[in-house]
Amino acid sequence: MSDVDIYLTTPPKLAFAFSVRVIVGPIQDLGQTARGHRRIIDILGGTAEGPRFQGEILPGGADWQIVRGDGTIEVVARYTIRSASGALVYVQNDGLRVASPEIVARMSKGELVPFDSYRFRTAPRFETSEPSLKWLETSTFVGVAARTPDRVVIGFHEVL
Repeated sequence: MSDVDIYLTTPPKLAFAFSVRVIVGPIQDLGQTARGHRRIIDILGGTAEGPRFQGEILPGGADWQIVRGDGTIEVVARYTIRSASGALVYVQNDGLRVASPEIVARMSKGELVPFDSYRFRTAPRFETSEPSLKWLETSTFVGVAARTPDRVVIGFHEVL
């Protein structure tokens, strides 16, 4: 194995940066559209807390979803966080929530299901004009997410 092969096959390390607890509204089910089964969930507020970042999630964002035929949900969430210092941070968080049709049905009814009964991962991108937060724009993150009846909780891990 060459040096480049070793480099490419060595998994990157992750460092926990912060988590968000996003309060969400009820599912607005648009039904089958030209793009697929469309759902929209309003973002009502929440918090961001962790060793590298703290703030408040502002109301007004939403999570736009496509539910695939196999039950996989394509997630595109867009919202704003006001940092503890008052700076605004735009978040676009794309991801997939993969579960059996039975688990998807239970979650759609507002039931709390075991977190290990589905996989929910995201790839967030951040934008801000605040110089002290530019590390958010130049880092890559992986989000590990969980859905409860009234919120989404995501731990953001920086890829080192």
